[in-house]
Amino acid sequence: MERLGSVGFGSVLLVCLVSGASALLHSANPHSQCRSCDPQPASCRSYQCISNCSESRVCPSPQDVCAAVWWRDAGIVTVETRCHDPRQPLHGVMMEDYSSSDCVLTIRHASGLNLRLCACTGHECNARMLLSQPHHDSEIVILSASERKPFKLPQLCKFCDIESTTCNATGVCESSCNITAICEDPEQVCVSAWRRSEGNTIETVCHNPALPFHGQYLTDFSSQRCEMKQVKGMEDDFYICSCNAEECNDRLIFTDDAGPDPPGEDQKKLLPLLLICLVPSLVLAVLLVSLFYIYCVCWQQKLNAPKTKGMDSETCAIIMSDDERSDSSSAKANSLNHNTELLPIQLDSGVGKGRFAEVFRAKLKHASESFQTVAVKIFPYDEYASWKTEWEIFSDAELRHENVLQFLTAEDRKAARQYWLITAYHERGNLQEFLSQHVIGWDELCRLGGSLARGVAHLHSDQTACGRAKVAIVHRDLKSTNVLVKSDLTCCLCDFGLSLRLDSSTSPEELANSGQVGTARYMAPEVLESRMDLENIESFKQADVYSMALVLWEITSRCSATGDVREYEPPFGKLKEHPCVESMKDDVIRDRLRPEIPTSWSNHTGVHLLSSTIEECWDHDPEARLTAQCVVERISDISSAGIPPLSPDIIKSTGDSGNDEK
Repeated sequence: MERLGSVGFGSVLLVCLVSGASALLHSANPHSQCRSCDPQPASCRSYQCISNCSESRVCPSPQDVCAAVWWRDAGIVTVETRCHDPRQPLHGVMMEDYSSSDCVLTIRHASGLNLRLCACTGHECNARMLLSQPHHDSEIVILSASERKPFKLPQLCKFCDIESTTCNATGVCESSCNITAICEDPEQVCVSAWRRSEGNTIETVCHNPALPFHGQYLTDFSSQRCEMKQVKGMEDDFYICSCNAEECNDRLIFTDDAGPDPPGEDQKKLLPLLLICLVPSLVLAVLLVSLFYIYCVCWQQKLNAPKTKGMDSETCAIIMSDDERSDSSSAKANSLNHNTELLPIQLDSGVGKGRFAEVFRAKLKHASESFQTVAVKIFPYDEYASWKTEWEIFSDAELRHENVLQFLTAEDRKAARQYWLITAYHERGNLQEFLSQHVIGWDELCRLGGSLARGVAHLHSDQTACGRAKVAIVHRDLKSTNVLVKSDLTCCLCDFGLSLRLDSSTSPEELANSGQVGTARYMAPEVLESRMDLENIESFKQADVYSMALVLWEITSRCSATGDVREYEPPFGKLKEHPCVESMKDDVIRDRLRPEIPTSWSNHTGVHLLSSTIEECWDHDPEARLTAQCVVERISDISSAGIPPLSPDIIKSTGDSGNDEK
């Protein structure tokens, strides 16, 4: 019995040892549990950001660690949290250090963004992201992984644009703004404005003090508190203050008895006065040199500005004057809607659906109870990248042009899990729908074709019509369904979801990563064959010109001036409805086919000249194609040359097929 007892005890002991060893092996490499949410705004204070993500998941692989990706959109900090295998790249970047229990952000440049990434090992350790440790001067610092140099984060400010307030311009008022934004540029400071106009309002924004704000230059932006100063000469009571401390534009001071200035504030105010008093001659000299430099730069821009027909000096001066008056407001109008309340928009009916989004006709309600008809392009949450690309293109204030779709604002509709782009609405629809239902005359052909070319030329140019610098843009999906017809029978370009900004800093690697995009029917031969010269950004413009030539052919094919108008069909219409890349290669590259130029087009001098221009634009050699600006000048010359009317025989054969919209 004792022996049996000893054997039984030994067995139990052996089982316990095996179980304990198994438990130790399992605990040595457990599955991590991490915060895991799609991109969403985060709360940042001092030297850390706290994710607003409340979802937690157990990572599927024991090799996974907790990771976070941090970036800014229009001043708003956005954070993505997830489980991640550190052996794989995250947003194209390999993680360097993931053994720490803290998630310390480091700067990386990828996907066209200045990303901050971190990874850590520990239970939900990516819920808090450190912007490094706080320094004695309380600067917010991020450490660069490559250079280990400090990176100062731009100012944190209240940013609610214009809101109603009970503040009556006395004492100390709170802004009541619940949105804190990290300013877009390091030079920007916090600004507030108070106005008495049909009810008191407060405006809170970030702003660069080198630029005027409501026509006024800021003088107190180095202060640490926002002391309101009345602006003289305004129709309404109007006060402005600026300051350079965290959320300092939340507390607005209208009295002089709000307490002593922060330490060192008197010295900061006294130094400019001393400089002005002691060295007035130096200030005058700097002013004269600056004025001379500005004059030389403006004169050089005037000499280098493209000669755009139809834009005289008086019109250009009016546009520049209007732009100067609305610099600050237009920048916000082209950005994300920062108001706490979404715009009062009522959707009507759907007008189109694409690969990434659906377009609706809608009504925008104004304070006067009137309605404005607008178009709303709605992206589902999983198409964030497409929405963001198009929003960033529209956000460039210099994109504004009469032949580019007018952009109003963008909104993140969190409740419906949708992203919205809100633009002008054009009742006539897209160009393909219009041409399939209407026959056009010679004047309408020049108006539609000329405005199409002007829109593309404006995208491609690195200057506006008035000579101001802009970033060149390529559309990369030009086709008749991405062109809208306005009420005056001119065209405007839309759908910039595949567009690309040709910034001087864009590398060939980034251009190569853009891929083979567009619609196969309208792709240039070099795009179909994936042989574009990525070292030359002009090659992207040449591909756009090829696509524009096919759209010009569509317009010309419906013109009654030739005496032979056929039913509408898209380019290469004899192919199947949605040809693939391979079938287009056979026709465009192997057989060198192009849409047919009917012999009847020679019956009209203007149409004949225009068809020659179209053929030059779809040349197989990209270098041989015309530029969009050259096409603008060609069409302008053709339309103003006094083309003779058709012969009586041709007019008789045309019959009553003229444009019913004339």
